[in-house]
Amino acid sequence: MAGAEGAQPQHHHPCSICMEPMAPAAAHRGGAACAHAFCRACLSGHVRAKLESGGGGAGAVVRCPDASCAAALDPELCRGALPPEVFERWCRSLCESLFLGARRTYCPFPDCSEMMVADDDGGGAEECVTQSECQWCRRLFCARCGVPWHAGVSCEEFARLGEGERAREDLLLVEAAREGNWKRCP
Repeated sequence: MAGAEGAQPQHHHPCSICMEPMAPAAAHRGGAACAHAFCRACLSGHVRAKLESGGGGAGAVVRCPDASCAAALDPELCRGALPPEVFERWCRSLCESLFLGARRTYCPFPDCSEMMVADDDGGGAEECVTQSECQWCRRLFCARCGVPWHAGVSCEEFARLGEGERAREDLLLVEAAREGNWKRCP
């Protein structure tokens, strides 16, 4: 015999989606309650498609693609088969689905957009928390208006300002005008 004695033959099992044979090391299992195995490409494609079609809450729980199985896939067990951006999107979707009944707010800065649960003490619009700090980027924003923080200007005043008057410098001018009792020209 030319082979090493005692070497075990590799048993290749088919991917449950494409049916291509896989070595045991290449098989990805989706969860403890699911016995189905998938190749990297099929598992990644399935999760990506479910996230794209589910759009958040409904797409957060991804089920086994085998029609006879209702088990939910475990993101941590699937992590090795997924591109990082797909795994991160799935985790974000799962986090958001935990807060379906809660009032959510998002950081208004385009380079952040972190989701947060809005403080709501039940006191109505006048009691609503306005100045907030993003937990991720640490910048201030108005939770009521959903815009960067408008210091010295109430939400109502800010809403009345035109788009060209909402920059930080313009807000400082509005505040100075109010403090100095300036009047607008007729």
